[in-house]
Amino acid sequence: MRFWHLILLSSFILIAGRAEAQKYGCTDPLAVNYDQSATINDGSCRYNPVNIGPLASLNLDNALSETSGLIFWNNNLWTHNDNLDTNIYMLDTLYGRIVQAYPLTDIENRDWEEISQDEEYVYIGDFGNNSGNRRDLRIIKISKVSLISGSPVIDSIKYSYSDQVDFTPAGNDTNFDCEAFIVTEDSIYLFTKQWVSNHTSLYSLPKNPGNHIAKLRSSLDVDGMITGATYMGSKRIIALSGYSNKLAPFVYLLYDFSGSDFFSGNKRKLGILLDYHQIEAITSADGIKYFMSNESFSLFPVTNTPQKIHVFNLSSYLGNYLNLSIPVPDEENNFIISPVPAHDIINIKSLAGLLPADYYMINLSGRIVMTGRLNAEETIVSVSGLNAGFYLLRIGEEKKHTYKVIKE
Repeated sequence: MRFWHLILLSSFILIAGRAEAQKYGCTDPLAVNYDQSATINDGSCRYNPVNIGPLASLNLDNALSETSGLIFWNNNLWTHNDNLDTNIYMLDTLYGRIVQAYPLTDIENRDWEEISQDEEYVYIGDFGNNSGNRRDLRIIKISKVSLISGSPVIDSIKYSYSDQVDFTPAGNDTNFDCEAFIVTEDSIYLFTKQWVSNHTSLYSLPKNPGNHIAKLRSSLDVDGMITGATYMGSKRIIALSGYSNKLAPFVYLLYDFSGSDFFSGNKRKLGILLDYHQIEAITSADGIKYFMSNESFSLFPVTNTPQKIHVFNLSSYLGNYLNLSIPVPDEENNFIISPVPAHDIINIKSLAGLLPADYYMINLSGRIVMTGRLNAEETIVSVSGLNAGFYLLRIGEEKKHTYKVIKE
């Protein structure tokens, strides 16, 4: 009898030890509710609102006024229009210029809203459904080898939504529109554009040609309309593009999720400082540098926005998750300030020869709101007492170095 008691006691201790070692919580240091003791991400992270601006904006050719999808492939960008035009366009990443157009023959562009890819194929979503009454939703599947050769081999993946029973035309008042999808090793995942709820629903279907039912997996309140998606499977990152009812664009990051439960990990929305831009697509090659495109939009006399591609660096938001190292300062980059934006602290790295040095934090009114002294090559400075906003960090007296700091 004592032998079994010992076994039960040992089992209890082992299970208790594992429970203690594995604690669920928010594991992202950038979140306001970061739990330093958490070892397993439970998707509960919350973030302060933030807005970002592009590093650069590239003008697109007039032929791409309705650009609607974007992928990065063979060191180029690839896009298409969302109405009538049946070309796929290859663009250079430096100027956004058309390098070559690849026509798809004997196929209709009813409403091409997105482009995605896997190792062997390019996929185009002909599933724009603003009125919610389409019964011919499909994803076009094209062999990459055949596309480059100039003789594209095209298949069609047809589908319907598992939970749609009403096909009465709604006129921009439906939850069964779609402009975003990704392709994994074995499936296609749709992210719907929901005009009514401002949520997005995740559906899955096979990626082989045929007729399929897109199965509802889950939904997420994104407070906007999703228009594009890009997926980096090995990094467990999905970035969704979209905009609000007032054409305020955003990017919605999903990362550190489990398997194909894409809404189970971190969920962070970043506003984009581009008013009245109808952002339609997003892509990335490395999970840090992102390209987003907007189609031409005119609303007289408020705005006349031409079609463009915008370049963003999201290392401030994903660099920690991707374990990116902070670069060492050099002669042209005397100080490294991170993170940007900052929550409670900033880290200042510098070369030993530049120390000691005084620093000054200056608000946009020109008033010094904080001072201090750098004595070590790496100094942590608390900015928790500052109001959210933009500041200039000036380091040194004789030879001044000035950096922009964003406090969230």
